[in-house]
Amino acid sequence: MKPIYQPKGAAREYGDYALNIYTGCPHRCYYCFAPNVLHRVKETFHTEVHPRDNIVEATRRQLEQEHIIGKRIHLCFTCDPYPVGYDTSVTREIIRILKEHGNSVQILTKGSGTRDFDLLDKSDHYGITLSCSETTAAFAEPNANTPISRINDLRLAKERGISTWVSFEPVLEPEAIYDYIKRYHDIFDLVKIGKLNYHTSDVNWANFAEGVKWHCMYYGVPFYIKESLRKEMRQFGTE
Repeated sequence: MKPIYQPKGAAREYGDYALNIYTGCPHRCYYCFAPNVLHRVKETFHTEVHPRDNIVEATRRQLEQEHIIGKRIHLCFTCDPYPVGYDTSVTREIIRILKEHGNSVQILTKGSGTRDFDLLDKSDHYGITLSCSETTAAFAEPNANTPISRINDLRLAKERGISTWVSFEPVLEPEAIYDYIKRYHDIFDLVKIGKLNYHTSDVNWANFAEGVKWHCMYYGVPFYIKESLRKEMRQFGTE
């Protein structure tokens, strides 16, 4: 097993290298794409959550054999590096190994990675997903940490000198995204924005793209609009 890999397609927009630590995720986000990608039964994916077999040793071996140095490794795509309610000590081991070999990490979570902030520095990026308001999240992301809890963790990361970022993807409520930028822009070093995929939505994506672009520019937040959303802008000549 070679845990570190180069993402393809839309995932490549998040980073050149990635590593998935766990077999599943307990958060039960209704828009989760991972079970389909992994060809897993959805219920099994959400209930059988444990570190992949020999993930720590396999990661160390690959780093040494392939001399992977100076890369930013994304944690994670098909799982969360901090599944709520589970022991995440393996995540800490993975971070330590990656950094000992001269790499940095890019974390994306709906859990909490504060216990590992002592391992991170400015070269690392701690990120959270924000898709909707606090009220909607209780139904759309029932077992994940609340959005405000994630934001508080992000603020702590910022105070610790760790680079911060936010994934506004998938967007469920455009107005909630505008509000997050308005209220918390001071702790966002970067935001990446993408539409809701694989589900129907009545959002006017071209209008949303223009709206979120305006908010980022107005509040001075560096941003990246993902290709799926840029396509909507091009379709209506607003890119």
